Amino acid sequence: MPALKLFYAPGACSRVSHIALEETGAPFDAELIRFMKGDHRSGDYLRLNPKGKVPLLVVDGGPLTENVAILTYLARAFPEGRLLPLRDDPFLDAQVTSLLAWCSSGLHPLVNRLRMPQMTCDQPESFGRIRAMAADGLAQNFQIVETHLAEREWYLDDFSLVDVYLYWVWFRATGSGFQTSGFPLYANLCRRVTERPAAQRALAREAEAEALLEAQGLVFRPPAA
Repeated sequence: MPALKLFYAPGACSRVSHIALEETGAPFDAELIRFMKGDHRSGDYLRLNPKGKVPLLVVDGGPLTENVAILTYLARAFPEGRLLPLRDDPFLDAQVTSLLAWCSSGLHPLVNRLRMPQMTCDQPESFGRIRAMAADGLAQNFQIVETHLAEREWYLDDFSLVDVYLYWVWFRATGSGFQTSGFPLYANLCRRVTERPAAQRALAREAEAEALLEAQGLVFRPPAA
């Protein structure tokens, strides 16, 4: 069994890989990255991940970054977990990758613009418009999820890591003021994800880390826009 170590931050998109690791049932170490202290800019961390971000999964000493890659690796390394419906069919497997990429490169950037428009533009008078456009984009994409869930419990035939990524997008969007009353099926999917034992374990670890950061005065809060 590979030696696994996850570098994460509470609430960040590393939560997706965090829950995925718990779903594997494999033992792993978890190390908190304190952004406000600059852990992500330390020499040791940048040698593993020059991007200076989370998540970072170290597998037998080798670094792996980006949720899409980490989730795909975990699904293949632990097939007994049935984390993704990968069948070694190039087209079908590409469809699964497409869904993960949609979460990563389609939904995730919209959430970032909604939460921190300062990362997109340095003109404060434009922040409101950036947020409004991000909210519109999220609503359009959330409707895709809502319509798809009208005929199924999970986004694919069974629970998968696609559901976990969709949950994190929902968590971050709702925490940034996005109105979700029109998406009850999506809300129910996210509730079911958080009720899974693996998610409960990851969330408990994050809560402990958040309390530690709070005690140290190192909780990251986006600047007011």
